[in-house]
Amino acid sequence: MRERRTRLLLEIALTIALATVLSMLTIWRMPQGGSVSLGMLPLFVLAFRRGLVPGLVAGALYGLVDLMVNPYVVHWAQLILDYPLAYLLVGLAGVVSVRLMASSGQQPDRRFISLVATGITLGALGRYLAHVLSGVIYFSEFAPAGQPVWLYSALYNLYVPVSAAGCFVAAIVVVPALARILPPSHEGA
Repeated sequence: MRERRTRLLLEIALTIALATVLSMLTIWRMPQGGSVSLGMLPLFVLAFRRGLVPGLVAGALYGLVDLMVNPYVVHWAQLILDYPLAYLLVGLAGVVSVRLMASSGQQPDRRFISLVATGITLGALGRYLAHVLSGVIYFSEFAPAGQPVWLYSALYNLYVPVSAAGCFVAAIVVVPALARILPPSHEGA
């Protein structure tokens, strides 16, 4: 029992460290925060391997690390929306964990690809909605005159689904390879 808990904590710590490094390797950085990167990939992989709760925990903890490494804060509620809550929601990918990992040791088939797409869509959509809400509430001053604030925020935050698309392509390769090297365990998850 203790060994399983230690292993899970170690996996969460390594996931957060790798997500931090990958988020620094940006393809594009937005002027008021946000970037296109593979920073979400380790969070998705952990959620797929370990399930919903570890995915949510790792996401929230990563959000706090991201806040320390790359802060852009205008209000305490925006801090919560853009950092721990947005990344906690990436952990929603863990909803498909058990079904996905049951098929991940084989060559990717349609079922596997569909489950990865579903998990990444859930996680990225949660993060995207948190950022859009933050943008509507706290970043409306950046919207061009005459443009609805919600539209501005929805367009500005499109870097999230673009990043998720990159994570999807990478996850199709990484998840089965990792499952062959280090089979997942769901006990205690």
